[in-house]
Amino acid sequence: MSSLRNIPSIDELLLQDEIRSLDEDFNHEFITNMLRRAVGIVREELRSSEAVLEKEAINHQIMAVFNREIHKSARGTLQTVINATGVVLHTNLGRAVLSNRAIEYMVEMAGHYNNLEMDLLTGERGSRYMHVEQLLKEITGAEAALVVNNNAAAVMLGLNTLAAGKEVIVSRGQLVEIGGAFRIPEVMKLSNAILNEVGTTNKTYSSDYEQAINENTGLLFAAHTSNYKIEGFTSEVTLQELVELGQKYSLPVMQDLGSGILYPMAQWGLKEEPTVQECVKSGADVITFSGDKLLGGPQAGIIIGKKPLIETMKKNQLTRALRVDKLTIAALEGTLLEYLSGNPVIKIPVLRMLCQPPQELLDQSRQLYQKFHDQLDNHANVETIEILEVEDMVGGGAYPTYRIPGWGVAIKFQGITLDQIAGQLRLKQPALLTRRQDDKMLISVRTLQAGEDEQIIRLIQSVLQN
Repeated sequence: MSSLRNIPSIDELLLQDEIRSLDEDFNHEFITNMLRRAVGIVREELRSSEAVLEKEAINHQIMAVFNREIHKSARGTLQTVINATGVVLHTNLGRAVLSNRAIEYMVEMAGHYNNLEMDLLTGERGSRYMHVEQLLKEITGAEAALVVNNNAAAVMLGLNTLAAGKEVIVSRGQLVEIGGAFRIPEVMKLSNAILNEVGTTNKTYSSDYEQAINENTGLLFAAHTSNYKIEGFTSEVTLQELVELGQKYSLPVMQDLGSGILYPMAQWGLKEEPTVQECVKSGADVITFSGDKLLGGPQAGIIIGKKPLIETMKKNQLTRALRVDKLTIAALEGTLLEYLSGNPVIKIPVLRMLCQPPQELLDQSRQLYQKFHDQLDNHANVETIEILEVEDMVGGGAYPTYRIPGWGVAIKFQGITLDQIAGQLRLKQPALLTRRQDDKMLISVRTLQAGEDEQIIRLIQSVLQN
């Protein structure tokens, strides 16, 4: 006799006390759908099995699958991940970790009404941008500022406002893809600007731009190639040279900075990226950059520059479609205030991780090694534990060729493959993401946060016990 005949109906399952007790926690339709899913999963398992099970055994199997599925669905899919990869701005892990002040501002504004678009002094309607515009002006030296939902949106808004229906001159070597197949030429097309590419991939001169200028030219555009680097036989036009050319022909110059550094980091070895302030001083008319990369804030596209141009962008109908919400503004305001505190390297996690002295990382690795040694060294599946010098990365498309010297702890396992361990660790709560070096699991301490070392030990122990 087939086991399929012994599968209880959905109505039978709904009458069971274990199911009825869930009515206070979940709505009836959701419970019913999860039961159907569980029955479907068990039915497929029974079809592929030769064993004949009684109704009670099948019912028990369905309930086990149901409990797993309903709790998995009810808790959502976005969850905490311990980043032990050493990649500070890990795009797949949400990029920048926010500062305490940014988080506090978000929580405060999320739970209360606020003056998002009200001038409390006059009692009249205000602008949502006023909360961050003055801060951006003070920090960067720009005349005006505007914030939209990401840097691709900032670039598109700038192009559409300044050059819709007109030609935008850009170097071939700067026609970058900014991630997720979003390419500058495609963004330009969507903004209704006309691409006029000049020079070659590795060499572009000021004369190339000048020769391309005509009566339909609307903008000179520069994209900082932060996510790749061309070395060797190269030449490119500096932003200062482009500004001088723009002034000569009364054309605005727009710079897409990408990452956007507000704090000089040359003393920590991060020298190649221009700061936002340097670009402002060069005279660029419009500058765009991301909020969730080297700035260390929430996802946002920040636009700064000459006041008349920024004010025109604010009136563009696209601005409303691209505008940021109160939580983004709160997080960005909290982050920017840290830059005025005098020591953002301590208070902004991204900067703190990037600038952490090697000796601190070594000390941290020694402490983690000792904990591993005390609690894991005698486990049958642990072959060796050692401290290793590592090379960490900035991530987020910034400093693609630069490796940051760091330290970490490596574990070599036996009797279980590294892929098996890594796969199980990704499914834990919280999930743990590590690196691989040869046949060892590598834990870089640079990107660990307070208390996560104890969690890592607990997670690895739980995997090995299974």
